[in-house]
Amino acid sequence: MARQPPRSKPAPTGPPKGKSAHLVIGELGELLVADWVRSEGGTVLAERWHCVTGELDIVAQLPPGFSGATETLIAFIEVKTRRRGTWDKGGLLAITPQKQNKLWRTAQFFLKKHPQLRTMPCRFDVALVQCQGKPAEPKRKAVTQDKEEGDRQLTIESLNQSPTSPKESPNSSDKQKRLPSEEKQPIKLGEAVVRGEYRLTLQQYVVDAFTL
Repeated sequence: MARQPPRSKPAPTGPPKGKSAHLVIGELGELLVADWVRSEGGTVLAERWHCVTGELDIVAQLPPGFSGATETLIAFIEVKTRRRGTWDKGGLLAITPQKQNKLWRTAQFFLKKHPQLRTMPCRFDVALVQCQGKPAEPKRKAVTQDKEEGDRQLTIESLNQSPTSPKESPNSSDKQKRLPSEEKQPIKLGEAVVRGEYRLTLQQYVVDAFTL
């Protein structure tokens, strides 16, 4: 009797599992800090760079004057995003000696991959981001009956007018006023900005947080 070939497993049909809220908040915090670095004149060289020893949240080239930098340097920025009332002082206590050693070894791997940066001074910074849920937007007030009657009257008058109305410009939709939450908000230390369903605040930026 002929041997049957092994059957392949059916491909999954359901949607991929979504990320946990903890991971989403962490990524939002890293994106916020990266945008802040750029807005302050820095250049982000890598985000979430990883190798066998670990991961670097942000690697940036900082110009003189950036958070006390006296010369152009490379900063390995560890981002900690926390909700209010955490036990580890907003994530600062999570940078244990073991974590510091892991970041240092990962930074060494990064510099080996990019030898043109090895002669530049380097430092390890820590960015602490506070996160809280976005407050609910106020409900719109109910339209009164008098206003509804007025709107109906305007609609009737517009229908009775000549149909030769000016054509809408193809770019008119781009000129509509955007909601404040949709606009690009400037990122400043200590001021909250809205990202998705969260309010994020770059609470503290610790320069040269540790040395090895």
